[in-house]
Amino acid sequence: MTGTRSSTAPELVSAGFGYESRGAATLHDGLNQADLAHVLDLLDRGIIPLPAAVALLRVVLDATMDSIGYDPADGEPYNSRERAFAAQIGTAAGWLHAGRPRREATRVAFRLDARRRTARVVLAAAALARALTERAGVHRDTLFPDQTYLQHAQPSTVGHYLLSFAYPVLRDGRRLLDVFDWLNASPAGAGCVNGTRLQRDRSAVAGRLGFASVIANTRDAMWQVDGLVQLASTLASLALTQSSLAEDLEIWASPEFDYAELAEEYTRGSVLMPQKRNPYSLSMIRGTTGVLIGHVAGILAVQKSPSARSDNLIFAYGEMPAALEHARRMTELTTGVVATLTMNEGRLREALALGFSQSTDVAEQLMARSGLDYRTAYQIVGAAVRRLAAQGGSAADLTPALLDQIAGEQLGRRLAVDASTLADALDPAAIVATRVATGGAAPEPMDAMLADVATGADELAAAARQRLHAADHAEHSLVADARRVVEEASA
Repeated sequence: MTGTRSSTAPELVSAGFGYESRGAATLHDGLNQADLAHVLDLLDRGIIPLPAAVALLRVVLDATMDSIGYDPADGEPYNSRERAFAAQIGTAAGWLHAGRPRREATRVAFRLDARRRTARVVLAAAALARALTERAGVHRDTLFPDQTYLQHAQPSTVGHYLLSFAYPVLRDGRRLLDVFDWLNASPAGAGCVNGTRLQRDRSAVAGRLGFASVIANTRDAMWQVDGLVQLASTLASLALTQSSLAEDLEIWASPEFDYAELAEEYTRGSVLMPQKRNPYSLSMIRGTTGVLIGHVAGILAVQKSPSARSDNLIFAYGEMPAALEHARRMTELTTGVVATLTMNEGRLREALALGFSQSTDVAEQLMARSGLDYRTAYQIVGAAVRRLAAQGGSAADLTPALLDQIAGEQLGRRLAVDASTLADALDPAAIVATRVATGGAAPEPMDAMLADVATGADELAAAARQRLHAADHAEHSLVADARRVVEEASA
């Protein structure tokens, strides 16, 4: 072990070892697994004497957070473990170093922990996509004026709106599965940069730990960081989708809009103003997104260094587990908000009736029926909308006579707009019914999208569960193998 209590500056203990020791809780189980697999491999290859192997396996199997202590005065978590083991079994603890530097054990432990946390975020993402799909199904035909820049854009449905968030959630869930597969490659046997003469086959330890493969280049295995950048950025992307929804809902659930209502359990009452219930859950979603964006910047910043430096991963050991937990918890929170969301359908119909979201369809009908180019039709409808808005009117007040009047002013001729054609272009339900192309809000494409997202969510959840099951199976088998060696030696 390098460094002792007597030779380490207290400032380094506080700022360095203290920081690393705070990550011991997330690394502890993985370090136990890494140590068990390493000792069993040494035993299989006849490198470690059986009594020393049994002694080591015993102390590792019994190792807990409390029994190790993880005192920063001992150094980083690996050093704390060595001191605790040496205190129990003496020099036999030294066999843990055979062909393996401390950073290799920590790299393994980090990946074991991070892959499990990543799979749990994927499960949360799948549940959110499913909740969005179910709520979208309830509101497949609920009309509302979809918006851009907080202005009425076109008539659509609440279901179509909600599904626009489900698709990016699924995409980020699949990206996280890719990151899981990156994490699920073993750095064991990589040594510092060029492996060890003691181990000719790195796949044995990888298999014991449930890794799907070994990282091909030993130097890359020990120092690669690109997957962490992908992980941090994907978590931020997943959060951004939820934050956009949360920001919309905060506006729509306000009394000024009254489009939606949050379930009471996702709000918090004001202690001063009795008329207010604040959308606290939405604030947490938006705030957590900011934190996750900060994690991206932090990971990128510490990676900007020469190769083979410890600082680019030391800080990741603390930051990435925190980021993964933030992402999982906020995604579960968003799922609850969506699953209990109420839409005020009467208010949505009223908003449609009072606005001009049908204007695009009116212009398209003018173009199709009157032989106008779209720009000209657009200008005629735009002039009519401005005139009605100035008079306090709405789309319902748009008449063939008004359009003919404006056409006469702009073109010098009337259009003889058909009243039934105009009525069809002004009817929000009729407008939505025309959106039959792939991805539109009409019933047929909506049903296809609902089925597509539901299937995608189920497949995503199944893939995450399969990966978690494989990790659990590997861990249980590893512990069972270690216990069997100890029991057979004792017998």
